Amino acid sequence: MNASCDDVLCGKLRIMQPLDGPRVNMDTILLYSWVKFRSGHTRFLEAGCASGAIALMLAAKFANIHVTGIDIQSELIDLAKINAHNNSLDDRVDFIAGDFRDKSLLAQGYYDSLVINPPYESLYRSRESNNLSRSTARLELSCTPEDVGRLAKRVLKSRGRLFAIFTSQRLDVFMNSMTQNKLAPKRIRFVYPDINNNSGVFLIECVKDGGEGLTVLPPLVIRDDYGKYTGELMQIYKE
Repeated sequence: MNASCDDVLCGKLRIMQPLDGPRVNMDTILLYSWVKFRSGHTRFLEAGCASGAIALMLAAKFANIHVTGIDIQSELIDLAKINAHNNSLDDRVDFIAGDFRDKSLLAQGYYDSLVINPPYESLYRSRESNNLSRSTARLELSCTPEDVGRLAKRVLKSRGRLFAIFTSQRLDVFMNSMTQNKLAPKRIRFVYPDINNNSGVFLIECVKDGGEGLTVLPPLVIRDDYGKYTGELMQIYKE
């Protein structure tokens, strides 16, 4: 696999990632910044971890956690393991090559937090790419919102947390999957490309076996009236 080695979070980490496949982008950084650490919540799982960027960023940010990453593409897991070693984090993270829908791979009720950036596009509304790696990241070939809900219900402890980013156009589909699997939405924030356009994605935190009560946070706007990144977004990149 052809790969590049790139700085992440203003050079705090160096990540090898495929030239033609899933790469760190703005959604990656937004999801990373959205994750909260809670006392006693030390076991994290990142599903669909690709080359391990979010898992490594979280391990570097929160000193007391261990992160497991899983991805169906074994070549990406190979890169993730190299990245863990190169960033001196291989004692804080581990990576599994496999399909998270395989119930034999992940312990039931074991994790405190699940982090996921699932594919946004339905197979019924999109055209599949000739590049399988790109298609797997973009289309619901191996991960649907329903799969996310079932995974969270299975692997999270009671009161465990799900952190996700997803397309705003399919908010209803995602929410239905959460509530059907006993995951209560607790925080949500909509992200806008600018103040003149509709929200593109949303960030959400859900609690397994949680009660009612959803906090809708102020919107996050990516670009100001002059087309420049907003101060809040730039601060996120520096965290």
